[in-house]
Order: sequence, then C-alpha cells, then structure tokens
Amino acid sequence: MTGWTGPGGHGTTTGSLAMFPGQGSQRSGMARHLIDTYPSARRLLAQADEILGLPLSRICVTGSAGELGRTEITQPAIATTSLIVWELLRAAGYRPAVAAGHSLGEYPALVAAGVLSLESALRLVQLRGRLMGEVAREVPGAMAAVLGLPVEQVQAACTGAEGVGLVQVANYNEPLQTVISGYAHAVEAAGRAALDAGADQVVPLDVGAPFHCSLMAAVEGEFTDALARQPFADPVLPVISSVTGSYVRSGEEARELLRRQLTGPVRWVEVLHTAARNPVDAYTEIGPGRVLSGLARRTLGDVRARSTGDPRRLAVLCAELAPENRQTPVAS
Repeated sequence: MTGWTGPGGHGTTTGSLAMFPGQGSQRSGMARHLIDTYPSARRLLAQADEILGLPLSRICVTGSAGELGRTEITQPAIATTSLIVWELLRAAGYRPAVAAGHSLGEYPALVAAGVLSLESALRLVQLRGRLMGEVAREVPGAMAAVLGLPVEQVQAACTGAEGVGLVQVANYNEPLQTVISGYAHAVEAAGRAALDAGADQVVPLDVGAPFHCSLMAAVEGEFTDALARQPFADPVLPVISSVTGSYVRSGEEARELLRRQLTGPVRWVEVLHTAARNPVDAYTEIGPGRVLSGLARRTLGDVRARSTGDPRRLAVLCAELAPENRQTPVAS
C-alpha cells in the first residue's frame, strides 16, 4: 500500500484496483471451475452454506439460471464467488493498492479491506437481497440502461418523465452508459425520451427490482437496524465507496454508506477516476463476469484491465504475480 497513510491520511497509492462486481454478473455454473480445482473454494462455499442456511455449494455450480436469478439468491451467490476468487488471488500473492465494489460488490470489497468479517458481510447481503426482493414483488418497478447519451441528457429525460411517475438515475456506469430506475411505466417513458434525445439504445435490465432509487426507502429502516447489529472496523486497505466515489475513512462511515447505498446511485465513473488519480496502474475484476473491466477501459481509455471470471483468465493473472510473493493455490 505504497504511500497510503491510513484512514484520514492523504497519501497516494500505486498498484491495482481490486474491483468486485455487482448483481447482473451471475451466470449458471459460475463457481464450477473454482470448486473443481481448489479445495479452499469448497471450504469457503461450505462455510457460506452454514452461515446462510442456503445450498450455495450447489446453486453456484449446478443451479439453474432461474434459481440463480432470484435476488435473494443472486446477491449472496455473487458475493461468495467473488470472495473465493479474492482468497485464491491473495494466496497467489495479489496485494492490491485499493478496493472498490459496484453496488453489491461493495460488501466483498469491505471484507477485503478488513471492515467486515465474512459472516457479517454474507448475513447483510442475504438480508439485502431478501428486502430488495420484497420491493420487487410489491412495486411495479424496472431498470434500464441508456447507451450512447451523455448523463446530463439522461437526467433531463428522467426529469421530463416525472409527471408519469418516479424515475431516477441509478448507476453512473461509464460516460455513455447510465442506468435509470423507478416505476416501470416511468422508466419506459424516460427511455423513450432518451431515444428521442439521441440515445443509441435503451436496454431493459433483468434485475427484478428498482434498485438504487427512492422506491427502496420502504426497506431502509429494517436494513439500518441490521447494519447497527454488525461490527464495522476501520479499513486496513484503502476502499473507495460507490456511493460517493471517495475513500471510506472509518468503519462507521462504511456502515452509513451501506445504508445510503439502498436508495442512492452507484457512482462508478467517479470510483474509477478517484483510483486513476492516485494513481492506479491496473484494474482487476475479482469475481464472475467481465462487466467492470469493460467499464474501466471505456471510461479511462487504454488501461490495463483484467477479469478473473473463468479458469483461463484466473490462471493468467496468478501466473503474472511476482514469483517471490506467490504461494500458488493447491489444486486437487
């Protein structure tokens, strides 16, 4: 952690940004290659099964897309898979300069930073998924990605649709990819306005609930109570919040930011720019999928962005790590 002076400090960092993905990165069999190859993956999945009372060891390996697509299952499944990859990379010598997570991914990022324990993070993620699923069942909500339109015009499209119903910007993913969230009919109206304004495409998202908008306020109280019951430590690794795009300076701040995350937008563009200013020279996606590595390239240009969501990419990254630091994970 070159140059970082700890919570409240003003140093700089060099090295890798560890990026943990959020909901939407799941896929059937996403942990199969991990559980087939690494005994530590089997142990961590078994631990998650016990903590959550869920058969993640089966769901992450042989579960159907429909089962994995349920929000209350999706969220702990992604978080657990990401933490398995994190532990494998750590054993291989990976030492990032800073961590960040996209929405749900902020929970494994906080585990990596020493703010949350594995058990606390998984219990919070499980409750978060359940509460979001309840909103999905009770509110006719939707989300959609607006492509090819500057964010100011996307915000104007949402403002213009306010007479139809609530619709807000939910994710600032990259300069020309912005996600909107709210009542389904209002999201549709804002999407039409965005297309009229010149958007290349408006893509409905199959996420099951209107995440990161005011409609999530209905479950904020219960989740706030749950956050209060879990211990939060100050970060031992710098971590950038996707709520603010700035560094998290204490455990108490992390707790408050997770509360705000329910209804606030994901400021991923700001996360990437904060990391780049420090500077970070590599962007490593830790967990299933390749969404975040793509966002890094399209936001920052010609940067070294890597993903770890399949056996080949994970093996390549492990091979790149400095031999003197590497303790290669033992395969079965």
